[in-house]
Amino acid sequence: MQFTAQQINQFLNGTIEGDENAVVYELSKIEGGKEGSLCFISNPKYEHHLYTSNASVVIISKDFKPTQTFKPTLIKVDDPYSAFSILLEKYDEAINRHNDYIGVHPLSFVHESAKLGDSVYIGPFVTISENVVIGERTKVYSSCTISADTVVGNDCIFNPGVKIYKNSEIGNRVIVHSNTVIGSDGFGFAPQANGTYHKIAQIGNVIIEDDVEIGANTTIDRATMGSTIIRKGAKIDNLIQIAHNVEVGENTVMAAQSGVSGSTKVGNNSVIGGQVGIAGHLTLAKGTQIGAQAGIQSSILEENKQWQGSPAQPLRDWMKSSVYFKKLPSTNARIEALEEKIKQLEELLKGKK
Repeated sequence: MQFTAQQINQFLNGTIEGDENAVVYELSKIEGGKEGSLCFISNPKYEHHLYTSNASVVIISKDFKPTQTFKPTLIKVDDPYSAFSILLEKYDEAINRHNDYIGVHPLSFVHESAKLGDSVYIGPFVTISENVVIGERTKVYSSCTISADTVVGNDCIFNPGVKIYKNSEIGNRVIVHSNTVIGSDGFGFAPQANGTYHKIAQIGNVIIEDDVEIGANTTIDRATMGSTIIRKGAKIDNLIQIAHNVEVGENTVMAAQSGVSGSTKVGNNSVIGGQVGIAGHLTLAKGTQIGAQAGIQSSILEENKQWQGSPAQPLRDWMKSSVYFKKLPSTNARIEALEEKIKQLEELLKGKK
């Protein structure tokens, strides 16, 4: 597939500087740009690559002012990152023709009581259980399981191997990646006098609202009672554990290998870094930002605040503390030297008595 700078700009509504007939046939990073490639620069620190790049077209901020000569044709836009993401989406749609699949594969099982909307695709080895409802244009790819009484909205995508337990509620335009499990039992066990544990029945469900994306190999547990809820627009990365009765707020993003313990409420528009551990029964305020590998052991009530460390503390405090952490070896050496001098002085004083 080939496109000219002018054709690309029709999607972006930007301004072309250079040859509007410049042709591109692939997307690439600016560092590897070559003739026929389309690149973008959103971070000024990568600007120097433009001056040596052989890329045919580069998407760049409308405020860009060059300091050297360069070869590529520019398409200037308000937000280069967002503009390039639009093109990536169009490119993905063009090369992944399976998105156009419609119908029920003969090697799937769909219970007679299930209701499928128009233009649904059910792939091979998929199991759709009793009383499941699936909305229009939803794609369920190979080896997925959607268990009884689950309701799925329109335009969803379930990639191969997704497992959805009973009574789950999934909104519109939800994307779930391979091998993720939604609705497995919450981790609830009552300790007994004899040292054993008695399993507590998990009778709640999981609710995934509109426009949520969930990465691969993530688990979202059903509630003990009530619902575990992922609010609209949330983006959940791969390898994440969300426990029973957790609520993840709207437009919150959560990076890989993080875990949220039971009954914790994460506020809207929060940002959770990788490998963050959040204890149970906490409340995190709207706009909370937590750095990688932090440990959250108490509620955060102040909105739009940054946190880091384990146990977590406000980012500025943690940064000050980290300076002292680095100095500990030299500080310890100084203390030991001072202790030796004090010891020598004490012995000297004893000798004078």
